[in-house]
Amino acid sequence: MSKTEVNTKAEAQPKNYGQSGGFVRENQKSLLFIAAAIVALIVIYIAYQKLYLAPREVEAADQMHVAQESWSKKEWDKALKGDGSYPGFEKIIADYSNTKAANLAYYYAGTAYLNKGEYRKAIDNLTNYRSDDGMIAAEALGSTGDAYVELKDYDKAETYFKKAADKAQNKFLSPFYLKKLGLVYEAEKNNKEASETYKKLKTEYPESTEAQNIDEYIARAEASL
Repeated sequence: MSKTEVNTKAEAQPKNYGQSGGFVRENQKSLLFIAAAIVALIVIYIAYQKLYLAPREVEAADQMHVAQESWSKKEWDKALKGDGSYPGFEKIIADYSNTKAANLAYYYAGTAYLNKGEYRKAIDNLTNYRSDDGMIAAEALGSTGDAYVELKDYDKAETYFKKAADKAQNKFLSPFYLKKLGLVYEAEKNNKEASETYKKLKTEYPESTEAQNIDEYIARAEASL
């Protein structure tokens, strides 16, 4: 065997990085560059949070309290548009994007539009709201279902009432949305599902307000099977 053949075979052998640490040595510059880039991104993110987002959060919350007061008084237009001195929810969303206040403003704006009868705008805002809070998140989902009912889009209403009942997981909102779900099934002439939904409400939430006369709904659904 010639020296050339020996060298060729040697070069063809895979490098044993695990034992020799050759990978680290050969890629040290690249690894250092990646590490430095990661550190830089972390520093930028922290600075962004502290120097940009934090002051905006405070400012947005301060600006929004008048709109919240208008909303609580059911002054929907003022809540949405503002009163001249303070912005409404629409401007909070536009001017303070990526803040918690703007996210909450989506919920307020959505319910305001729902009460105004502007159902598409209600859906657009409510579906932009994000929260881990079970109660408010469930209400947002349920209100979205209400908007779809008004638009006679019962398939989507059904979806959102199911989500609302599951999200709430409490004795107040879950039976409330289960009853609405049953009514949607009836509107779709799906009386079997309506009956089963009403029975679920009765079994799982027997002490709820909705359960008190639910037998009438069960009987009505079963009579139409």
